[in-house]
Amino acid sequence: MYQGSKTLKELNYGEFPFNPESIDFVLLTHAHIDHSGLIPKLVKKGFTGRIISTEGTRDLLSFMLPDSGYIQESEVAYLNRRNQQRGKPPVTPIYTQADAENSIERFDIVQYQTWRTLGEGVRARYWNAGHILGAASIELELATKNSDDRPIRLLFSGDIGPEHKLFHPDPDGPTNLDYLICESTYGDEIRETLSPKERRGRLAEVINRVASEDGVLVIPAFSVERTQELLADISLLMREKIIKESLVFLDSPLAIRATKTFARHADSLEDVDANGDLFQNENFVFTRTVEESKKINQYKTGAIIIAASGMCDAGRIRHHLKRRLWDRNSTILMVGFQAPGTLGSLLLAGKKAVRIQGEDIKVRAHIRKLDVYSGHADAQGLEDWVRERAPVRRALFLTHGDPDALSALQTRIADADCIGGDIIIPGLDDEFELTAAKLKKKAAPEPRLDSAAVAHLDWHNDLAQLSLDIREELEKAADEKSRNIILRRLRRALEGKAE
Repeated sequence: MYQGSKTLKELNYGEFPFNPESIDFVLLTHAHIDHSGLIPKLVKKGFTGRIISTEGTRDLLSFMLPDSGYIQESEVAYLNRRNQQRGKPPVTPIYTQADAENSIERFDIVQYQTWRTLGEGVRARYWNAGHILGAASIELELATKNSDDRPIRLLFSGDIGPEHKLFHPDPDGPTNLDYLICESTYGDEIRETLSPKERRGRLAEVINRVASEDGVLVIPAFSVERTQELLADISLLMREKIIKESLVFLDSPLAIRATKTFARHADSLEDVDANGDLFQNENFVFTRTVEESKKINQYKTGAIIIAASGMCDAGRIRHHLKRRLWDRNSTILMVGFQAPGTLGSLLLAGKKAVRIQGEDIKVRAHIRKLDVYSGHADAQGLEDWVRERAPVRRALFLTHGDPDALSALQTRIADADCIGGDIIIPGLDDEFELTAAKLKKKAAPEPRLDSAAVAHLDWHNDLAQLSLDIREELEKAADEKSRNIILRRLRRALEGKAE
């Protein structure tokens, strides 16, 4: 599911660039919505095969996908009310909650490091990617037409976790491949390596500073993994009395269900008691209903609010931001990746005002970033992981990253000279024919979006910022006459007239 600017997200509503009925099976790396979010649409459009995943991934998606469908239905209902007022045609959801529930029936569970035959001459094996619960890299072995030749071996990285990540072992995978497809999310960044104790220390610094200022801490966090990591660390910090006990509101029904799933899988997680005690704390308040969520607004000090989504683009976090962004005593703490064009990225960029649900909101709260909870390996981690997969005889494809990250990782791996094959950055809708002997790029139709539209802010972002800038200039104007001059200049600009 595409995330980012409105132009990019519109691809979610369009047709797939292939026929869903022609797909034999789906191999799913993990549960994050940017990887799994269009599965219900695929089924709705005619896919009838099996979806192969780990048990952890299936368990998470059993409620994540229906939640995604519910959000889409709700947001489209709101949009259609606005469209009706504006005389615009109604919009149909990408899929519904019922569509999502139907897709869960197609899941088929596979164990790590166990070969699964998928069809004649095709088998797959899943490796722990160290990213989130159930996440995997997927190895594929494909028989060639000449039975005497060795099979073609491919590996899809999925999302690779950093070493020493909370809950999970270090990422693993096979060696000696023909083709490797690797993510590049942090391909241009080197992060500081911290021990779990040091990571908790950084979080404690933020929490204690907010407490000393009698403020409220708001943390936009992904419902799966990031929220559970935060809860575990906050629980430990309270037990060790490094931070004082205070109410921690987990305001996300999805995150609440995910936390219960993590507790059920506690025996398979590292750094967690087998019974999941770290997720049980008398100071944790799980708010499920809208009414419970609204009551959090009563707290003007001494509270920590964790809500989804992590990029601030949907869910209850937007309501909390509307309530807290203008408050100088509030702190907004970003703990995850922010895609270009998302509200989270605009806040980190230092915007003085943002638009949320049609309203202009001044940003007076403290905006902080704590990039020690990332579920992704940084550039050095990705290079090391690729190096350990060598040799890669034919080609390494770099995907899942912004242009700067892709280019930086391509240069980094080329300089390391560690794989043996070509290093390719494919564009949207590019097609390649992968054989044992060679790699061939196929003639593809015009891509659905050009590369600039895929990676950058679009006119929707520019329009929102222009609206905020105009309002700011009007408010700063000395008097009514000055405001009329500004408005007259704008009208002339729209009409194409010179001053």
